[in-house]
Amino acid sequence: MKLISLDLSIISYENALKEILQLAYTHTPSYACFANVHMTIEAHDNPDFAQKVNKANFVFTDGKPLCLALKLKHNIIQPRIAGMDFMPDILQKANYQFDNQPDNQVNKEKLNVFLYGSTEEVLKKISEKIKEKYPQINVCGSISPPFREMLEEEKQDYINQINKANTHLVFVALGCPKQEIWMSENSPQINAVLLGVGGAFPIFAQTQKRAPKILQKLALEWVFRLFQEPKRLFKRYFYTNLKFLKLLK
Repeated sequence: MKLISLDLSIISYENALKEILQLAYTHTPSYACFANVHMTIEAHDNPDFAQKVNKANFVFTDGKPLCLALKLKHNIIQPRIAGMDFMPDILQKANYQFDNQPDNQVNKEKLNVFLYGSTEEVLKKISEKIKEKYPQINVCGSISPPFREMLEEEKQDYINQINKANTHLVFVALGCPKQEIWMSENSPQINAVLLGVGGAFPIFAQTQKRAPKILQKLALEWVFRLFQEPKRLFKRYFYTNLKFLKLLK
């Protein structure tokens, strides 16, 4: 469903988990974006970026304001599918499915996940937490790419590492719009599902706190993040939030 600049996926939370896992276990090159107000306005201001996001297999409603806007503009009740929730939930689902399949199941296979983005410290904490909390999930590799512009040889080497690890699912945390551009450009070469979960990494690693549930329900999670990083986020939120409201009129 079109909302301002994005073609949002209308899907239940459970079906989103199910369909992503189906693509993952078949090593289908694909990617999913988790859209919020920031991404919506980035796409509105940059048609090339909008095309990259809308090319995704799924554009999930990460931001609660998008869910409210769908109800207001199109009378569609769409649940929030936030990357911060989706990352642990898909690990839990895959872990549960493995534990509850018969031992003689032909397709019984551990989910291989790869971590791409963030810092070595955060990646290490995420890997350790997955091994502890989801023992039937295999962290098959991780990469903390440099912040500088990468050489083509480096980019290809990273893609080769992901494919050689028999990866099913890649959690990508480069921040918007960098991660969506990376997924769009590289997905055809990667035999896995790419999930642009962004801010889910520091939350999962517990190096950063998430907003209380009441703020999440009131679509005010951005306020909590603003207090955490005012210098970085004030200008962005001031511009994108006001423009989003204006475009909804």
